[in-house]
Amino acid sequence: MNFYKELELILKASQPQNKIKMFRKFFEDFKNDALKMSKTYEAKFFEEPSYSEVCTVVPPQDVPKRSSLTQKDGQINLIHAIAHIEYSAIDLALDGAYRFVNMPRKYYLDWLEVANDEIQHFLMLEEILHSLGASYGDIEVHNALFEASQRTNTLVERMAVVPRYLEANGLDATPMILTKLKKLPKTPMIEKIISVLSVILEEEVDHVKKGDTWFNYACEKEGLSKDVYFEIIDKYYPQGFLRPKNINTEARKEAGFSCKELNFMAKKDVC
Repeated sequence: MNFYKELELILKASQPQNKIKMFRKFFEDFKNDALKMSKTYEAKFFEEPSYSEVCTVVPPQDVPKRSSLTQKDGQINLIHAIAHIEYSAIDLALDGAYRFVNMPRKYYLDWLEVANDEIQHFLMLEEILHSLGASYGDIEVHNALFEASQRTNTLVERMAVVPRYLEANGLDATPMILTKLKKLPKTPMIEKIISVLSVILEEEVDHVKKGDTWFNYACEKEGLSKDVYFEIIDKYYPQGFLRPKNINTEARKEAGFSCKELNFMAKKDVC
């Protein structure tokens, strides 16, 4: 079986349970060296995300706003939004393995491991949705993460934008959500949400770290300074870093960010 062709089929799978089943078989085959790594495979440009048959896609401003987290509707909106991020992250990790040929085997292993983690995150969140009487696809979603994969087709840009910007932003945002949740009256559901988000936060640090490793690899291969990171982010996200007051310094340092980078992002000395 061809590694890239099989990945393409998984990426195009529209139903979450089918995608997950296909991936698990594929991942075992990869670990058992049962897949052929073609050196000439040409990756396809995907016009639509795989979830377009499951979810109603709307502009970001039209996604339902989160209401009170003490109410069922507010909890569903929050969990669905995070589940969509995690589901999108599955495809982002798979696309990272699919789109770039002739990389070291460790590169492919890293991104398949990330995809496997994102699947576990999605399933944990989906379980919460089901316990709240909802399902993935019940609420409108946006395409922002998918569009990032469409726009970044070089390794250095993909590693800068996806793990070191988008996923790293989650290292800042999730603690803010957890802080809000911990201030609420304790209920079994709130405790469950806190537990799941805490696991996700811890594991996302490693995902960003993998991205940092391969961003450095791409920079060295292309003879670029690591400072190109800020040029890339300014190109795609001219609004810059959205939470300079809430930079998760310790998590980002653990994930490979330098103090120079963190001080620039925070607009002050934070380390």
